[in-house]
Amino acid sequence: MELKTQIHAEDGKQELFITREFDLPLNLLFRAYIEPEIVAQWMGTKVIKLENKQHGSWQFETTDPMGNKHGFHGTIHEFSINQRITRTFEMTNANFGPQLEFLEFEQLTLQTSKLTMHLVYRSVEIRDQLLQLPFKQGINMAHNRLQEIVKNL
Repeated sequence: MELKTQIHAEDGKQELFITREFDLPLNLLFRAYIEPEIVAQWMGTKVIKLENKQHGSWQFETTDPMGNKHGFHGTIHEFSINQRITRTFEMTNANFGPQLEFLEFEQLTLQTSKLTMHLVYRSVEIRDQLLQLPFKQGINMAHNRLQEIVKNL
């Protein structure tokens, strides 16, 4: 699998940057992050709540192959249509704690767009723990699904 989503993690820092260019118009890429039906498809998750507004909140739930449920939730701090979403992300019953996510959406051409994610963790150790997981492959698979699902809208 070609890894089109790039992850940059500088040593000794508690942040990482994720970038991906999509063969999608900006408005379709943005919709993939704010419309519950689309989010559920490409993320393979149940969307329990998705309040796309400043001071809104979100909650997702996924079930692993063994039938165990895993929850994810956060608060939306900034919401600017087709431009940016600033939110927290926290996994229920995980020892990682919350992270802060800055999602920036950019139009490249009429038919292409770019997503830049700046993720900030509580510590360098927590960020490095996450990077030990199959994080890079997982986000690439998710973004590939996003591309395929949304291009047909």
